[in-house]
Amino acid sequence: MTTQQSFTRHDITFPSGDSTCAGWLYLPTGVTSAPVVVLGHGLGAVREMRLDAFAERFAQAGIAAVAFTYRHFGDSGGHPRQLLSIKRQLTDWDAALTYIKARTDVDRTRIAVWGSSFGGGHAITVASRHPELRAAVAQCPFTDGLASALALGPLASLRMTPVLARDLATRVRGQAPVMVPIAAAPGSPALMNAPDALPGYQALQPPGTTFRNEVAARVIPTIAAYRPGRAAKKVTMPILFCVSNTDSVTPPAQTLRYAGTAPKGEIKRYDAGHFDFYTGETFEELVRDQIEFLTRQLHPAPAASTP
Repeated sequence: MTTQQSFTRHDITFPSGDSTCAGWLYLPTGVTSAPVVVLGHGLGAVREMRLDAFAERFAQAGIAAVAFTYRHFGDSGGHPRQLLSIKRQLTDWDAALTYIKARTDVDRTRIAVWGSSFGGGHAITVASRHPELRAAVAQCPFTDGLASALALGPLASLRMTPVLARDLATRVRGQAPVMVPIAAAPGSPALMNAPDALPGYQALQPPGTTFRNEVAARVIPTIAAYRPGRAAKKVTMPILFCVSNTDSVTPPAQTLRYAGTAPKGEIKRYDAGHFDFYTGETFEELVRDQIEFLTRQLHPAPAASTP
Protein backbone atom coordinates (compact mmCIF):
# COMPACT_ATOMS: atom_id res chain seq x y z
CA MET A 1 0.00 0.00 0.00
CA THR A 2 1.29 3.47 -0.88
CA THR A 3 0.17 6.69 0.76
CA GLN A 4 -0.33 9.90 -1.24
CA GLN A 5 -1.72 13.28 -0.29
CA SER A 6 -5.45 12.89 0.54
CA PHE A 7 -5.79 9.24 -0.50
CA THR A 8 -4.33 5.77 -0.08
CA ARG A 9 -3.75 3.31 -2.90
CA HIS A 10 -4.22 -0.42 -2.33
CA ASP A 11 -3.22 -3.29 -4.62
CA ILE A 12 -6.25 -5.48 -5.27
CA THR A 13 -7.28 -8.57 -7.24
CA PHE A 14 -10.76 -9.80 -7.97
CA PRO A 15 -12.09 -12.93 -9.69
CA SER A 16 -13.36 -12.73 -13.24
CA GLY A 17 -14.38 -15.69 -15.36
CA ASP A 18 -11.72 -18.38 -15.10
CA SER A 19 -9.01 -16.12 -13.65
CA THR A 20 -8.41 -12.78 -11.90
CA CYS A 21 -7.96 -9.11 -12.67
CA ALA A 22 -5.34 -7.00 -10.92
CA GLY A 23 -6.06 -3.42 -9.99
CA TRP A 24 -5.62 -0.49 -7.66
CA LEU A 25 -8.17 0.83 -5.19
CA TYR A 26 -7.88 4.50 -4.29
CA LEU A 27 -9.62 5.53 -1.07
CA PRO A 28 -9.96 9.23 -0.18
CA THR A 29 -8.50 10.14 3.20
CA GLY A 30 -11.02 11.16 5.83
CA VAL A 31 -14.07 10.21 3.77
CA THR A 32 -16.49 7.62 5.11
CA SER A 33 -18.40 5.62 2.51
CA ALA A 34 -17.16 7.49 -0.56
CA PRO A 35 -18.77 7.02 -3.98
CA VAL A 36 -16.74 5.01 -6.48
CA VAL A 37 -15.71 5.26 -10.13
CA VAL A 38 -14.38 2.18 -11.96
CA LEU A 39 -11.77 2.86 -14.67
CA GLY A 40 -10.92 0.64 -17.64
CA HIS A 41 -8.39 1.35 -20.40
CA GLY A 42 -8.17 1.13 -24.17
CA LEU A 43 -6.99 -1.32 -26.80
CA GLY A 44 -4.43 -3.67 -25.22
CA ALA A 45 -3.45 -1.03 -22.66
CA VAL A 46 -2.72 -1.64 -18.96
CA ARG A 47 -3.65 0.52 -16.00
CA GLU A 48 -0.07 1.80 -15.55
CA MET A 49 -0.57 3.83 -18.74
CA ARG A 50 -2.05 6.91 -17.03
CA LEU A 51 -5.18 5.42 -15.49
CA ASP A 52 -3.47 6.17 -12.18
CA ALA A 53 -3.31 9.88 -13.08
CA PHE A 54 -7.09 10.09 -13.48
CA ALA A 55 -7.80 7.87 -10.46
CA GLU A 56 -5.58 9.99 -8.21
CA ARG A 57 -7.42 13.16 -9.16
CA PHE A 58 -10.80 11.56 -8.56
CA ALA A 59 -9.67 10.34 -5.14
CA GLN A 60 -8.41 13.81 -4.26
CA ALA A 61 -11.92 15.06 -5.09
CA GLY A 62 -13.43 12.62 -2.60
CA ILE A 63 -14.35 9.87 -5.07
CA ALA A 64 -12.91 6.39 -4.51
CA ALA A 65 -11.54 4.80 -7.68
CA VAL A 66 -10.77 1.32 -8.99
CA ALA A 67 -8.37 1.15 -11.95
CA PHE A 68 -8.02 -2.38 -13.30
CA THR A 69 -6.21 -4.30 -16.03
CA TYR A 70 -8.14 -6.73 -18.20
CA ARG A 71 -7.47 -10.46 -18.09
CA HIS A 72 -4.75 -11.67 -20.46
CA PHE A 73 -2.82 -8.39 -20.10
CA GLY A 74 -0.25 -6.91 -17.73
CA ASP A 75 -0.20 -8.47 -14.26
CA SER A 76 -3.74 -9.84 -14.50
CA GLY A 77 -4.32 -13.56 -15.01
CA GLY A 78 -5.60 -15.38 -18.06
CA HIS A 79 -4.09 -17.55 -20.78
CA PRO A 80 -3.14 -17.27 -23.55
CA ARG A 81 -1.48 -13.91 -23.01
CA GLN A 82 -2.39 -10.87 -25.11
CA LEU A 83 -5.82 -12.25 -25.97
CA LEU A 84 -8.19 -9.37 -26.60
CA SER A 85 -11.73 -10.66 -26.23
CA ILE A 86 -14.56 -8.14 -26.14
CA LYS A 87 -16.82 -10.62 -24.35
CA ARG A 88 -14.18 -11.34 -21.70
CA GLN A 89 -13.40 -7.67 -21.18
CA LEU A 90 -17.07 -6.89 -20.61
CA THR A 91 -17.11 -9.75 -18.09
CA ASP A 92 -14.15 -8.07 -16.37
CA TRP A 93 -16.15 -4.86 -16.06
CA ASP A 94 -19.04 -6.79 -14.50
CA ALA A 95 -16.57 -8.48 -12.14
CA ALA A 96 -15.14 -5.11 -11.09
CA LEU A 97 -18.63 -3.87 -10.27
CA THR A 98 -19.36 -7.05 -8.30
CA TYR A 99 -16.12 -6.54 -6.37
CA ILE A 100 -17.04 -2.95 -5.45
CA LYS A 101 -20.56 -3.92 -4.39
CA ALA A 102 -19.09 -6.46 -1.95
CA ARG A 103 -16.92 -3.88 -0.15
CA THR A 104 -18.13 -2.19 3.04
CA ASP A 105 -15.75 0.79 3.01
CA VAL A 106 -17.35 2.55 0.02
CA ASP A 107 -20.88 3.61 -0.91
CA ARG A 108 -22.14 0.79 -3.09
CA THR A 109 -25.18 2.83 -4.17
CA ARG A 110 -23.10 5.60 -5.81
CA ILE A 111 -21.03 3.96 -8.54
CA ALA A 112 -19.88 5.32 -11.89
CA VAL A 113 -17.88 3.81 -14.76
CA TRP A 114 -15.12 5.57 -16.73
CA GLY A 115 -13.57 4.21 -19.88
CA SER A 116 -11.09 5.58 -22.40
CA SER A 117 -10.77 4.72 -26.11
CA PHE A 118 -11.76 1.04 -26.51
CA GLY A 119 -12.65 1.12 -22.80
CA GLY A 120 -14.82 4.15 -23.54
CA GLY A 121 -16.89 1.94 -25.82
CA HIS A 122 -17.06 -0.66 -23.07
CA ALA A 123 -18.23 2.02 -20.61
CA ILE A 124 -21.18 2.77 -22.90
CA THR A 125 -22.03 -0.93 -23.15
CA VAL A 126 -21.67 -1.51 -19.40
CA ALA A 127 -23.76 1.56 -18.54
CA SER A 128 -26.53 0.35 -20.85
CA ARG A 129 -26.59 -2.99 -18.98
CA HIS A 130 -26.38 -1.60 -15.43
CA PRO A 131 -29.18 0.90 -14.79
CA GLU A 132 -28.23 0.97 -11.10
CA LEU A 133 -25.13 3.03 -11.93
CA ARG A 134 -25.23 6.76 -11.16
CA ALA A 135 -23.06 8.00 -14.01
CA ALA A 136 -20.68 7.08 -16.84
CA VAL A 137 -17.78 8.77 -18.62
CA ALA A 138 -16.74 7.78 -22.15
CA GLN A 139 -13.42 9.43 -23.06
CA CYS A 140 -12.42 9.54 -26.76
CA PRO A 141 -14.62 6.44 -26.99
CA PHE A 142 -14.44 3.71 -29.61
CA THR A 143 -18.06 3.67 -30.76
CA ASP A 144 -18.12 2.02 -34.19
CA GLY A 145 -15.77 -0.65 -35.48
CA LEU A 146 -16.67 -0.04 -39.11
CA ALA A 147 -15.91 3.68 -38.82
CA SER A 148 -12.57 2.93 -37.18
CA ALA A 149 -11.73 0.35 -39.85
CA LEU A 150 -12.45 2.90 -42.56
CA ALA A 151 -10.19 5.38 -40.75
CA LEU A 152 -7.45 2.73 -40.75
CA GLY A 153 -7.89 2.34 -44.49
CA PRO A 154 -8.78 -0.70 -46.64
CA LEU A 155 -5.18 -1.37 -47.71
CA ALA A 156 -3.96 -1.60 -44.13
CA SER A 157 -6.87 -3.91 -43.30
CA LEU A 158 -6.03 -6.19 -46.24
CA ARG A 159 -2.42 -6.42 -45.10
CA MET A 160 -3.59 -8.03 -41.87
CA THR A 161 -5.55 -10.79 -43.61
CA PRO A 162 -2.63 -13.28 -43.79
CA VAL A 163 -1.73 -12.93 -40.10
CA LEU A 164 -5.40 -13.26 -39.16
CA ALA A 165 -5.62 -16.48 -41.17
CA ARG A 166 -2.51 -17.89 -39.47
CA ASP A 167 -3.85 -17.06 -36.03
CA LEU A 168 -7.21 -18.65 -36.69
CA ALA A 169 -5.38 -21.79 -37.84
CA THR A 170 -3.30 -21.91 -34.64
CA ARG A 171 -6.46 -21.50 -32.60
CA VAL A 172 -7.95 -24.57 -34.24
CA ARG A 173 -4.75 -26.54 -33.54
CA GLY A 174 -4.53 -25.30 -29.95
CA GLN A 175 -1.20 -23.56 -30.56
CA ALA A 176 0.07 -20.20 -29.30
CA PRO A 177 -1.60 -17.18 -30.93
CA VAL A 178 -0.08 -15.30 -33.84
CA MET A 179 0.29 -11.65 -32.87
CA VAL A 180 -0.39 -8.38 -34.66
CA PRO A 181 0.94 -5.00 -33.46
CA ILE A 182 -1.52 -2.76 -31.63
CA ALA A 183 0.17 0.41 -32.89
CA ALA A 184 2.66 0.86 -35.70
CA ALA A 185 3.99 3.47 -38.11
CA PRO A 186 1.74 4.67 -40.93
CA GLY A 187 1.38 2.07 -43.68
CA SER A 188 2.41 -0.81 -41.40
CA PRO A 189 0.00 -3.65 -40.54
CA ALA A 190 -1.47 -2.93 -37.08
CA LEU A 191 -4.73 -2.28 -35.30
CA MET A 192 -3.79 1.42 -35.32
CA ASN A 193 -1.34 3.06 -37.71
CA ALA A 194 -2.31 6.73 -37.67
CA PRO A 195 0.72 9.04 -37.44
CA ASP A 196 0.13 9.67 -33.73
CA ALA A 197 -0.68 6.06 -32.74
CA LEU A 198 2.75 4.57 -32.10
CA PRO A 199 4.33 7.65 -30.45
CA GLY A 200 1.08 8.13 -28.53
CA TYR A 201 1.23 4.64 -27.04
CA GLN A 202 4.93 4.94 -26.32
CA ALA A 203 4.37 8.21 -24.45
CA LEU A 204 1.97 6.50 -22.04
CA GLN A 205 4.40 3.77 -20.97
CA PRO A 206 6.20 4.38 -17.66
CA PRO A 207 9.56 2.68 -16.93
CA GLY A 208 9.06 -1.01 -16.23
CA THR A 209 5.59 -1.15 -17.75
CA THR A 210 4.01 -4.53 -18.42
CA PHE A 211 2.58 -3.28 -21.72
CA ARG A 212 3.26 -5.36 -24.84
CA ASN A 213 2.53 -3.79 -28.21
CA GLU A 214 0.75 -6.81 -29.66
CA VAL A 215 -2.47 -8.82 -29.43
CA ALA A 216 -3.69 -12.10 -30.88
CA ALA A 217 -4.76 -11.40 -34.46
CA ARG A 218 -8.06 -13.27 -34.03
CA VAL A 219 -9.60 -10.15 -32.50
CA ILE A 220 -9.57 -8.24 -35.82
CA PRO A 221 -13.02 -9.26 -37.12
CA THR A 222 -14.66 -8.82 -33.71
CA ILE A 223 -13.33 -5.25 -33.41
CA ALA A 224 -14.72 -4.39 -36.82
CA ALA A 225 -18.14 -5.74 -35.80
CA TYR A 226 -18.22 -4.05 -32.36
CA ARG A 227 -20.47 -0.98 -32.34
CA PRO A 228 -20.93 0.01 -28.69
CA GLY A 229 -22.17 3.46 -29.67
CA ARG A 230 -25.49 1.87 -30.59
CA ALA A 231 -26.07 1.21 -26.88
CA ALA A 232 -25.92 4.92 -26.00
CA LYS A 233 -29.66 5.26 -26.47
CA LYS A 234 -30.17 2.65 -23.73
CA VAL A 235 -28.00 4.45 -21.14
CA THR A 236 -30.52 5.78 -18.63
CA MET A 237 -28.10 7.57 -16.26
CA PRO A 238 -26.13 10.75 -17.04
CA ILE A 239 -23.17 10.01 -19.32
CA LEU A 240 -20.39 12.39 -20.29
CA PHE A 241 -18.79 11.99 -23.73
CA CYS A 242 -15.34 13.59 -24.02
CA VAL A 243 -14.65 13.81 -27.74
CA SER A 244 -11.51 14.71 -29.67
CA ASN A 245 -12.27 16.95 -32.64
CA THR A 246 -9.26 15.55 -34.52
CA ASP A 247 -9.42 11.91 -33.39
CA SER A 248 -7.46 9.67 -35.77
CA VAL A 249 -8.55 6.41 -34.14
CA THR A 250 -12.21 6.87 -33.19
CA PRO A 251 -13.74 9.25 -35.77
CA PRO A 252 -15.58 12.05 -33.93
CA ALA A 253 -18.48 12.47 -36.36
CA GLN A 254 -19.85 8.98 -35.68
CA THR A 255 -19.21 9.30 -31.94
CA LEU A 256 -21.14 12.58 -31.81
CA ARG A 257 -24.07 11.00 -33.63
CA TYR A 258 -24.24 8.20 -31.08
CA ALA A 259 -23.72 10.57 -28.14
CA GLY A 260 -26.73 12.56 -29.29
CA THR A 261 -28.97 9.54 -28.76
CA ALA A 262 -28.17 9.18 -25.01
CA PRO A 263 -31.22 10.41 -23.06
CA LYS A 264 -29.07 12.15 -20.42
CA GLY A 265 -25.90 12.60 -22.44
CA GLU A 266 -23.50 15.50 -22.06
CA ILE A 267 -20.82 16.23 -24.66
CA LYS A 268 -17.49 18.00 -24.22
CA ARG A 269 -15.28 18.55 -27.26
CA TYR A 270 -11.54 19.16 -27.27
CA ASP A 271 -9.12 20.45 -29.91
CA ALA A 272 -6.57 17.75 -29.14
CA GLY A 273 -5.67 14.39 -30.63
CA HIS A 274 -6.70 10.97 -29.33
CA PHE A 275 -3.43 10.37 -27.47
CA ASP A 276 -3.17 13.93 -26.16
CA PHE A 277 -6.00 13.23 -23.73
CA TYR A 278 -3.72 11.55 -21.20
CA THR A 279 -1.03 14.17 -20.60
CA GLY A 280 -0.28 17.86 -20.36
CA GLU A 281 -2.81 20.67 -20.55
CA THR A 282 -5.42 18.54 -22.31
CA PHE A 283 -5.35 16.05 -19.42
CA GLU A 284 -5.76 18.90 -16.96
CA GLU A 285 -8.78 20.25 -18.86
CA LEU A 286 -10.34 16.80 -19.19
CA VAL A 287 -9.91 15.81 -15.57
CA ARG A 288 -11.40 19.13 -14.40
CA ASP A 289 -14.46 18.58 -16.58
CA GLN A 290 -14.80 14.97 -15.44
CA ILE A 291 -14.50 15.84 -11.75
CA GLU A 292 -17.16 18.52 -12.15
CA PHE A 293 -19.47 16.01 -13.85
CA LEU A 294 -18.83 13.18 -11.38
CA THR A 295 -19.20 15.53 -8.41
CA ARG A 296 -22.63 16.60 -9.70
CA GLN A 297 -23.75 13.00 -10.13
CA LEU A 298 -22.08 11.29 -7.14
CA HIS A 299 -22.09 14.07 -4.50
CA PRO A 300 -18.78 13.15 -2.82
CA ALA A 301 -17.69 14.61 0.51
CA PRO A 302 -14.43 16.58 0.33
CA ALA A 303 -11.32 14.50 0.91
CA ALA A 304 -9.16 15.51 3.87
CA SER A 305 -5.57 16.57 3.21
CA THR A 306 -2.79 14.48 4.68
CA PRO A 307 -0.40 16.60 6.82
